[in-house]
Amino acid sequence: MAISLGNAFIKNFLGKAPDWYKLAIIAFLIINPIVFFLIDPFVAGWLLVIEFIFTLAMALKCYPLQPGGLLAIEAVAIGMTSPEQVKHELVANIEVLLLLIFMVAGIYFMKQLLLFIFTKILITIKSKTLLSLSFVVMAAFLSAFLDALTVIAVVISVTIGFYSIYHKVASGREPHASHDHTTDLHIREVSRNDLENYRAFLRSLLMHAGIGTALGGVMTMVGEPQNLIIADQAGWLFGEFILRMAPVTVPVFLCGIVTCVLVEKFQICGYGTRLPENVRKILVDFDDEERKRRTNIDYAKLGVQVVIAVWLILGLALHLAAVGLIGLTVIILATSFTGITEEHALGKAFEEALPFTALLAVFFSIVAVIIDQHLFAPIIEMVLSLEGSAQMTMFYIANGLLSMVSDNVFVGTVYINEVKTALVNGVITRDQFDMLAVAINTGTNLPSVATPNGQAAFLFALTSALAPLIRLSYGRMVYMALPYTIVLSLVGLAGIEFMLVPMTEWFHDMGWLSHHVAEAASHIAPATGH
Repeated sequence: MAISLGNAFIKNFLGKAPDWYKLAIIAFLIINPIVFFLIDPFVAGWLLVIEFIFTLAMALKCYPLQPGGLLAIEAVAIGMTSPEQVKHELVANIEVLLLLIFMVAGIYFMKQLLLFIFTKILITIKSKTLLSLSFVVMAAFLSAFLDALTVIAVVISVTIGFYSIYHKVASGREPHASHDHTTDLHIREVSRNDLENYRAFLRSLLMHAGIGTALGGVMTMVGEPQNLIIADQAGWLFGEFILRMAPVTVPVFLCGIVTCVLVEKFQICGYGTRLPENVRKILVDFDDEERKRRTNIDYAKLGVQVVIAVWLILGLALHLAAVGLIGLTVIILATSFTGITEEHALGKAFEEALPFTALLAVFFSIVAVIIDQHLFAPIIEMVLSLEGSAQMTMFYIANGLLSMVSDNVFVGTVYINEVKTALVNGVITRDQFDMLAVAINTGTNLPSVATPNGQAAFLFALTSALAPLIRLSYGRMVYMALPYTIVLSLVGLAGIEFMLVPMTEWFHDMGWLSHHVAEAASHIAPATGH
């Protein structure tokens, strides 16, 4: 029976997304202009933010680029923000965009080395708790010096490699045969239970690594973009930043490690699933087969990738260039010395990152609405009206709550700018400013692990090709992050309330820190997104 043109249009709209989801998006598009023009632009702005969060939460029903993009286009069209403001956000975040385009693609050409290293770790460490700890600590260490997105891109790339190895064998294919690992149609019945347990095992490792990026990223001025902005405003150098954050970040890191052990031991919130023995055997066999198959050409490729990995770590740690540009050098070096010269072979490397890059551009459009409609202004005014330690505590809580639903880089930048303005106007002292800067940095970094909205690394994992393979939905990610969210947030709050002031004073007494003058950094950075 022929389908009518009207029904065809409805069927094509957002493709295979459920009908209720399509109706919800249409309802959003109808309601927003009505609220903006007839009720209140401020209310319409928050409504848009909530709707965009909804599209992120339903990422497995429909990739958020399309519905979120429609909302963003409408927001610009009705005047909630302007194309110029959106462009300003994109230009301000060009390094993040370059990072996604080039660094993630660069990691693609390092997969042989990464799969080699991580396979050895996976089959050597048989204790799930010890393996989880190694993922948390390794991710934390790397994120203290590299960008969290780079670290999570490595973990995603390796995890997809692990998943595809078993999926091929469970589907009755040879490990090196071409295979579509996105469908379970050919999975043998005896393998399905192992596959589900393997998915749970990989989910937990990915989440541990994601939490690790937050634990390490909060510690140094290069760990997250907002850290750099805050350090620049405060005039802090690398060592001073670590010391000023230490009263909060060190207890948080130690408690994060304890949480990792406890959730694995007591199988809390989806953790604790062990690697099925059948899967381990397949991975061990794959590793043995790979070792036998390797020729001098393969060893030469691995050697080149080791050298490039050293360059990557040095380049990022010493900040020799923008992260994305270092990623571009990785692409050029890795392909030049491993014989990859065809255009179509290069194109595959960009498939993973470009959809998320486009989604991030849409995200910046929503950030532009937040700026133009002054959505956070009432909260900032309320917090600045408080006094003493209550001000520090409320800054931490307000930053944390906003970072759970919005971009933590944007939240941190808005708050540090407001506090800097208060300092310049003589509302607060320089020592108060330094304490509030610590509260802002830790507030944006720690509670934001609650949802993928606050942490770009989490959002990248959720919208990656890996998430549907291991059945990682928005809700499941929030559920699995819950133990860490509670521990990191509360320990961070206790650090702000009870340890920050006395420890900072002790550092001053020891001569490790010195008191700044108010003019240490007089300019105010523009608001930016992640």
